[in-house]
Amino acid sequence: MSKQAMREEAERLMREALARKSVVVKQGETRIETKCGKCGAPNRVSAPKGVSRVAFACKECGHKQETL
Repeated sequence: MSKQAMREEAERLMREALARKSVVVKQGETRIETKCGKCGAPNRVSAPKGVSRVAFACKECGHKQETL
């Protein structure tokens, strides 16, 4: 089976599932991967839909800051 045929089959299956209403598409919270400005440790922050800047405290040093 070629890639084009697999793509068409996947699209057909998706259309059928959406037509049967067995699949629900919803939007959730966004996860932002950010680095601490003080110690450089990686942090993962959840942001509500539509918000780009979120206040958080670093998990390593506790420094309070906002995502960019």
